[in-house]
Amino acid sequence: MKNLIVKGTQAIWGNATFSIVHGCGGITKNKSEGDGSTPVGTFPFRCVFYRKDRIPEIETDLPLHILEKEDGWCDDVNDPLYNRYVKLPYSGRHEDLWREDRLYDIIVVMGYNDDPVVPYKGSAIFVHLKPLAGKSTAGCIGLEKEVLVKVLKEATLESCLIVEAPLGA
Repeated sequence: MKNLIVKGTQAIWGNATFSIVHGCGGITKNKSEGDGSTPVGTFPFRCVFYRKDRIPEIETDLPLHILEKEDGWCDDVNDPLYNRYVKLPYSGRHEDLWREDRLYDIIVVMGYNDDPVVPYKGSAIFVHLKPLAGKSTAGCIGLEKEVLVKVLKEATLESCLIVEAPLGA
């Protein structure tokens, strides 16, 4: 079994090490909704969403879902579907998963704050495509497309994202 291990701005997958982007708020042990930080911990890979119009095929053992324009993720801390997939239009605050900037062409949903869901502990923690150079994420992990495709091809249902605490934290 391989795990994606994040140490600062580097990640390890098997014998490969590569650069990643994490949240603009850094890496934290005390994640809260909207803080822009990436949580420390071990999180199972739940499933993959992808834009079939941009990524013809994803090879993986993980559950696959083709993204549609009506797909969203609830980030409304007062909503019963907080940190859950939703269909749009949706009345609660949410994030659109269908984006024009290609960031969400591939999304790996992480098992963060989902069993059970705790309001205000953070939502929509994904592994997705890396933003443009110099940009950070809102708390997710961003990878180059080729790296993410390789990770998904080699991932199993037991694979996890492991985000290590920064030294001195």
